[in-house]
Amino acid sequence: MRQKKGEVTSTKNDKTLVVTVHHYENHPKYKKRFRISKKYHVHNPENTKFMEGDEVTFYETRPISKLKKWTLERPANEKTN
Repeated sequence: MRQKKGEVTSTKNDKTLVVTVHHYENHPKYKKRFRISKKYHVHNPENTKFMEGDEVTFYETRPISKLKKWTLERPANEKTN
């Protein structure tokens, strides 16, 4: 199961978060590092309230809708028992 960690960008939709994930890549010729950003639509089954800027962890699931193929696991800063 693939997992990703990112920052909440939008909470306007019902039971859906838009999460932005950043990573860095090197240019093949010039070797300069540059940042890549990608947005994911994440299913939030309990409709937990999040603020923009919160870090969350999410995992890949079956398609829930046209854009939602990821489900919220937990807030990234929340500790597991």
